[in-house]
Amino acid sequence: MGLNIGKIFGDDETVDTSSNDRFYDVTPEDMLEENNGTSRMILLEPRAYSEANSIVNHLKERNTVVVNLKRVTGDQAKRIMDFLSGAIYAIGGKAEKIGGGIFLCTPNNVNVQGEITDDKDTKDVHDNTDLNIEW
Repeated sequence: MGLNIGKIFGDDETVDTSSNDRFYDVTPEDMLEENNGTSRMILLEPRAYSEANSIVNHLKERNTVVVNLKRVTGDQAKRIMDFLSGAIYAIGGKAEKIGGGIFLCTPNNVNVQGEITDDKDTKDVHDNTDLNIEW
């Protein structure tokens, strides 16, 4: 599908206005069928702001992404989350903080139930950062 802009500019040039973005052309059901009925959960630890685009690409493929920002500086983490927040808003998804510097990013086909609290002053909350479990 194209738009003929010749009437506006006096020539016969046609501009392609069709979207190449599969996110808007494919329903969640189509994506599940294409992925054999499954979606993936991707775990990422970006080391630079330049990796934010790949996180968004996973979300556009309707995969859930857990992002650990502990390997980037505070400024880079803020820039990454600003970028992700805009992309997540655009695709109708959600982002939730699940730990210090760790975020769960979901596309609009994933429903997250429950809530992780961040209240360390509450009784019966323990800091288990030294917990070392080997599988």
